[in-house]
Amino acid sequence: MDDITSGRSVDIELGGQEVISIDLDNLDPNPEDVLDLLKEGQCKIWVWTKLAGEYWRRGHLDAAERIAQTAIETMQYTGASTALPPVYALLANIQMARARRAPKLILPDAQQDSLQGEKLKEEYYRDAVQYLNTSNKLVTESGENPGTLPFLTRGIQLLASRSLDDALRAFEGVLAEKPTNLVALLGKGRVFYTKRQYKEALRVFQDVLRYSPDCKPDPRIGIGLCLWAMDHKAKAKAAWQRSLEVNPGEWSAQLLLGLESINASKAEGISEEAKSQAFVAGAKMVERAFQANQRNGSAANALCELFIRKGQHSRALKLAERTIQFADTLTLLTEGYIRAGRVSHSQGANQHSLRCYSAALEGQPKNTIAAIGMAQMQMQNDEMAAAIHTLDTLMQVPNQRSTEATVMLASLRAYPRPGISGSDLAQEKKRARELYDRALKGLEIDDARHGPSKASRNITDDIDMHIEIARLWQGESIDRVSKAFKDALRISEATGEADPRLVNNLGGLEHLEGRLSEARVLYESALTKASQLPSNVSETMSTSMLYNLARVYEDQGDVNLAKEAYDKLLSRHPEYIDAKVRQAQMLIDLNKVNEAHDILKQCLVSHPGNLNLRALYAHFLMQNVRINDYKTFREFVFNTLKDHDKYDVYSLCAAAWLHYFQARESRETSPKGIEDRKKNFQKSAELYDKALQLDPLCAYAAQGLAIITAEDALGTMYGALPGTAGDEAQKRNQNIREALDIFAKVRESINDGCVYVNMGHCYYSRDEFDRAIESYETASQRFYHGQNAGLLMCLCRSWYSKAIKDQSLTAMTSALRYAEQSYHIQPSDKVALYNIAMIQQKSAEMLFSIPPPKRTLRDLQRVVDQATHAQKLFASLANDKSHGLPYNRDIADQRRKYGDIMLRKADEHLVAQRQYEAEQLARIEAGRRKREDEKRRHEEEERVRMEELKRESEKLAEERRIAREQAMEWTREVRMESDEERERRPKKPKKVKHEAPSGDESEPKKKRRGKLRRAGSDQGDEEQPVFSDEEELEKPAKKRPVKKRVVRDDDEEDANGPRKKQFKSKEVLSDTDEEMS
Repeated sequence: MDDITSGRSVDIELGGQEVISIDLDNLDPNPEDVLDLLKEGQCKIWVWTKLAGEYWRRGHLDAAERIAQTAIETMQYTGASTALPPVYALLANIQMARARRAPKLILPDAQQDSLQGEKLKEEYYRDAVQYLNTSNKLVTESGENPGTLPFLTRGIQLLASRSLDDALRAFEGVLAEKPTNLVALLGKGRVFYTKRQYKEALRVFQDVLRYSPDCKPDPRIGIGLCLWAMDHKAKAKAAWQRSLEVNPGEWSAQLLLGLESINASKAEGISEEAKSQAFVAGAKMVERAFQANQRNGSAANALCELFIRKGQHSRALKLAERTIQFADTLTLLTEGYIRAGRVSHSQGANQHSLRCYSAALEGQPKNTIAAIGMAQMQMQNDEMAAAIHTLDTLMQVPNQRSTEATVMLASLRAYPRPGISGSDLAQEKKRARELYDRALKGLEIDDARHGPSKASRNITDDIDMHIEIARLWQGESIDRVSKAFKDALRISEATGEADPRLVNNLGGLEHLEGRLSEARVLYESALTKASQLPSNVSETMSTSMLYNLARVYEDQGDVNLAKEAYDKLLSRHPEYIDAKVRQAQMLIDLNKVNEAHDILKQCLVSHPGNLNLRALYAHFLMQNVRINDYKTFREFVFNTLKDHDKYDVYSLCAAAWLHYFQARESRETSPKGIEDRKKNFQKSAELYDKALQLDPLCAYAAQGLAIITAEDALGTMYGALPGTAGDEAQKRNQNIREALDIFAKVRESINDGCVYVNMGHCYYSRDEFDRAIESYETASQRFYHGQNAGLLMCLCRSWYSKAIKDQSLTAMTSALRYAEQSYHIQPSDKVALYNIAMIQQKSAEMLFSIPPPKRTLRDLQRVVDQATHAQKLFASLANDKSHGLPYNRDIADQRRKYGDIMLRKADEHLVAQRQYEAEQLARIEAGRRKREDEKRRHEEEERVRMEELKRESEKLAEERRIAREQAMEWTREVRMESDEERERRPKKPKKVKHEAPSGDESEPKKKRRGKLRRAGSDQGDEEQPVFSDEEELEKPAKKRPVKKRVVRDDDEEDANGPRKKQFKSKEVLSDTDEEMS
């Protein structure tokens, strides 16, 4: 097409006589007449391509292709095939022009945008390649210069087929000959842009604009795209606006500006009115762009989103299908499938939606929206495991972080699915907690870096998410549960009205933490808020809230308010069993056991199958079981297992405890009694084992088995049954170690003091008294607040055993303190009183056996007083005539008699201790006086030495002062003699220096005044230089290094002869000074 001439008409000569001119501005859409003229006039090839190209420019592709095909037929008929390469190149370009408006694929199941029967883009490209190959073949055969057209066409075809490197080489080949070829430059810029080389692409598009401001396609579009990719958004928008001004009908600039305006409407920090205006303006521009080119996937995709928001699903689905079929990039294709899936999802077509999301994921497995959509469809189909797998696959992609997908996956994992075991569910909950933590932490980091966004607020302001987080942490961390509920309450309050259920839950957490006042305030607030709701909703909520409030009243010790609350609750709901149970418990606390028993029996009559109620009643009977009087308890427990639920774990544990209790309290020493006792222990172990099989996490059953193991209930019961006596100690230690391992695991499961008490028992049995004391004190302080008398006696026993083992009065004192605390709690406990007397007596006995150096008179006097008090206690205990005493009166009387004998030696021990401490005190005093005398002697010697040093320093200072004065006097004398000698000495010409052959004569002569100056300067900072400023001016300009010199007495020289120089340190000043004088 290089031979095409300019002009808006083409002249065709017919038979050499008639010339017909064809006006190119008024071409008939039907090319038949033009074809007849071209055939008749046997026109050259450039005329054919000129007219075909003109039809193409006007959009008449069929007419242009018809002319080109006729040209081929005509030229082949006349034997001028060598002139056809431009025609084939034209046909290739026409095919590529058709391909630009052809679908990339055709949906076989399209519901709104069916394109069945249309030719695909790839088919057009294939035809274009065939035409190009034919053109190249003809050019090669003819040997003519093909020009730039084939290379440009080939480059465009390669660019369309994404062969970027080959396309770039084709364009570079054209530009090597014609550096300003606009088509090649535009192609090169597109290649660079596709390769994400935005700076290079920008320079190329700017060159095109500089060469041809009116070029089409407009290079400003490419300039704007490059600037946008380089994050120069304002400049990009300006380029597109200028393009729209130059070409008002161009759809690409309208589409890009519309998308930019829609994106601007989502920006943070602008008013809602500005957002609305930007969105409306962008929507209008996108719609105009689509009207200008309805076969562009990008415009269809943008417009589809607008119709989805409007709820016009049919039109949105048609545009989504249009996007899919005309998408020229993978990203656009994926978005088309996603939007089609969203529309089908909203219409309830779940299967079609699932297919669309699956197709989107096949193209882009990392696409978050497609994965979330597919997971939602799987959830709709009740395929929870598949949904989890879909999101898990997405989260496993490296560098893939989607907060929405993470939160959704966490919620799915937290959801109990059918067929999942308890252990798997626990693992799923753990993963869900980790996912929620990761998502919330990521949002916090993003908000800190970039400020809170709308997307992050949509997630963090989700009340249900925080409630689910609280549910996941329930039983794991009360602090995390509390934080989640507080976040949910904050969000609920921000909406205008707080949800009373959240306030009630927070009150429950405060209640569990023991902060009763805070819990009470929250419960009352929840009740107040619930009363403001409609009656049907309020009644349901207020029931549990009122019960919680009554519970906190009860825990605060306000029995009257608690009773009123329970009565009020039961007046509304007489069948509320929990309230009746709490009333029974309050009566039990008041020691009104019979009344409590009646209430519990009433509850059982109305709800005989309530296993929780039956468990409570079994506990009530257990607390009131007496030795050889457990028939009622036994019948009730086994009735529950027989008639209600034989797999009830609580009843199994209660039955096991009953067998253990019978065996432990049995005092039968006959062989049959011992055998029955062993059978009860074995039955207890079997029931505990069965409970553990049903509930592997039942800590109480595990603890029961540990107790049985520690007591060797399944072995020889530590000698009660026949066995090897030598192995008893080893077996006992082994059993206790096993029991301790179990207790350590149970301690992690249940928060109860009994676990620590049992561990203390085990440590005590192993004579590990320090660890036993630690366990007992933990249980006493953490769980019983130092008010459990039995536990205090265990501490007393441990400290007592430690004191005996270590012969420690401190440990014995601790044992006495715990015994007194236990007696203070239970003043009627004769065991505590006996133990107090025993410890006091034992303290005196222990100190009496200790030599004087290891005890003090104060401690000895104290234990003697305590032993005297113990005598009174033993006397009262021995004279107690009560029945069923927990000690032997005879032993108490014997301890009293032993105390009398022991105290007879008390005075002797006190005298000996006084004498020893007096001797020690005298020895210490003598040693102190000796140390003081030695100290005074050393101080006197130091004082004398310091005075001597002071005298020596004063003497040395005086000598230095005299030396300085002499040096100053000598300096003045030398200065005066030097002045006189200089005045008498005539000026002499400078002498030529002679090199001395060797020795000291090789050194240059130096003036004596240099030596004197140095000598004088060394006397101290206070002295002035020997020579005056005038004399310094007479010195040679070149300074020589000063050397120290000493003139000996025998070193006399002639007046005119040179003087040999001797060097020595500066400390010797006298010889020099004498010679200078």
